[in-house]
Amino acid sequence: MPDPHVSDLSVPELLELDRRHVWHPYGPMPGRQEPLVVESASGVRLRLAGTGTELIDGMSSWWSAIHGYNHPALNEAARDQLGRMSHVMFGGLTHEPAVRLAKRLVDMSPEGLEHVFLADSGSVSVEVAVKMCLQHWRSLGRPGKQRLLTWRGGYHGDTWQPMSVCDPEGGMHELWQGVLQRQVFADPPPVAYEESYADQLRELIERHADELAAVIVEPVVQGAGGMRFHSPAYLRVLREACDAHDVLLVFDEIATGFGRTGALFAAEHAGVTPDVMCVGKALTGGYMTMAATLCTARVADGISRGEVPVLAHGPTFMGNPLAAAVACASIDLLLGQDWQTEVKRVETGLREGLAPAAELPGVRNVRVLGAIGVVQLDHEIDMAAATRAAVREGVWLRPFRDLVYTMPPYVTGDADLARITAAVCAAAREG
Repeated sequence: MPDPHVSDLSVPELLELDRRHVWHPYGPMPGRQEPLVVESASGVRLRLAGTGTELIDGMSSWWSAIHGYNHPALNEAARDQLGRMSHVMFGGLTHEPAVRLAKRLVDMSPEGLEHVFLADSGSVSVEVAVKMCLQHWRSLGRPGKQRLLTWRGGYHGDTWQPMSVCDPEGGMHELWQGVLQRQVFADPPPVAYEESYADQLRELIERHADELAAVIVEPVVQGAGGMRFHSPAYLRVLREACDAHDVLLVFDEIATGFGRTGALFAAEHAGVTPDVMCVGKALTGGYMTMAATLCTARVADGISRGEVPVLAHGPTFMGNPLAAAVACASIDLLLGQDWQTEVKRVETGLREGLAPAAELPGVRNVRVLGAIGVVQLDHEIDMAAATRAAVREGVWLRPFRDLVYTMPPYVTGDADLARITAAVCAAAREG
């Protein structure tokens, strides 16, 4: 019997088929850059096919694999659930993994978030959040409240409603101007607290209150829109202004949730509870796709009072038992250890290792928060050259726009952190 782990295709054959048939994210068809072929992953390392070369993963697979790869606890949770059932429809049925996951999310999230809608992906969780807000006001007889307010520099996903609240100028969704609904945008939030900017937020919310269903932001860290950090005090300003003018507040914690910023959720930096919160990415420890939209009783009660008293959304794979079981195991793994100390250790390693980048030609800014390290250049990066430089250092990074950044798994050791930061510096130097 042939070994199922051994491919009958050579690496060149795989790459040719990939180029011919596989559409990669944010890429043309056919592809112009040759991807690396990964055959396995373990701990914080990706093993490449053909050569057996190992790369330290500085990206946590787009910020999701916080425990690293091939973790025995997560593997065991998946195997155990697979032996019971991999999937069952969620309409009219329920099961223990989904119920346990919902309870864990309610228990660990900011006080007041009581109800959980399990979604397929981060983008879908934002779609659900927007739908919740729109339907809430429609059910309460205020259908005119249907626009969203956010600040520039944000990113909330690639499906329709999320695209409308991504940065409308210079972002990856600029193509859709004139087609997407026109939302209300504030300027990007400054790093430090500025009362004049807080006043801008208050004024915009007050002026548009009658048409605003919600304000939606990424709290403390803007992710793929530019990897910017901002003062948590702005979240308190938003909460107060939304309360004063009858507008819902949505926090997109897809990238920031589960400890990435040094708090379990970024909202905790401000001591604020949103009306709706989206989580994803690290929810399953990077094992499979799943996200969730949490809301307060106020939002759910508003929807239930409408002519259509149900949330009209139901993905086929909603509440997938396999993903839910692994998500429960991932949360238990995170909370069962001193994760704050580990994230702080990663933060210290990133600060020390990235400090020399500030002296490199073309570097505009170096910033670190929790397990996030960013080097911003004063020019558009040559992604191919920067990636090659990182790979030569034995590290996988994915630079974009004017940024070289890293979000390593929390389990990354100090020696590997030093290699990651050296690779970030090398990529910044050569990109």
